[in-house]
Amino acid sequence: MTAARPDPAPLTDADIARLAALLDSLPPPCQPLDVSALDGYLCGVLLQPKPVPAARWRARIADLEGRAAPAGVALDEALALAERRHGELDRAIGARQWFDPWVFPPDDDAADEAAPSQALLPWVAGFAAALEAFGDLLALGDPALIEPMALLYAHFDPDDLEDADALLEVIDTLEPPADLAEAVQDCVRAVMLLADVTRPRRLPATRRAPPRRPRR
Repeated sequence: MTAARPDPAPLTDADIARLAALLDSLPPPCQPLDVSALDGYLCGVLLQPKPVPAARWRARIADLEGRAAPAGVALDEALALAERRHGELDRAIGARQWFDPWVFPPDDDAADEAAPSQALLPWVAGFAAALEAFGDLLALGDPALIEPMALLYAHFDPDDLEDADALLEVIDTLEPPADLAEAVQDCVRAVMLLADVTRPRRLPATRRAPPRRPRR
């Protein structure tokens, strides 16, 4: 019996910086995701009710429109790092365990009121890009999706949310996060709430007692 391979180690800060550099090195006309948007994109991929084939989600990492990127070491290494993060997020979401989203404070005044949304916006934009590319989640139409979607889409400008009256109604009831730490907590909570709808956990089967014979 072959022993199971251990899961790859989580990406380090150095790995994330390397991935960012590799994506930035891809030449035009490629429009690669930045690492924060990539992280949100991978969560949007993993929250689909049906697994998205790897070839389909990988194609949009180097270019959001899915245009082919030049083959080479840079692309191969970037995709390998992205696949490691995909696996890491897959395990966390499947087990409903905390993960650290790739969200970074803005370079300017971090104390500004809009700072949490400024920091979360690239992550949420990547998440939204996945939902636009792979529509099975939104096609469910489950009312239980609205609250977690509102937690995420609250970071968008309301004018950008067209034909989303139900979502905007819930967003209007939300208190904005006090700081970036609270915004990140809301982000992870939203992912787990969405997973409860699209990737429900299976409870272990309980052994049923055999039926009793009727008394004569």
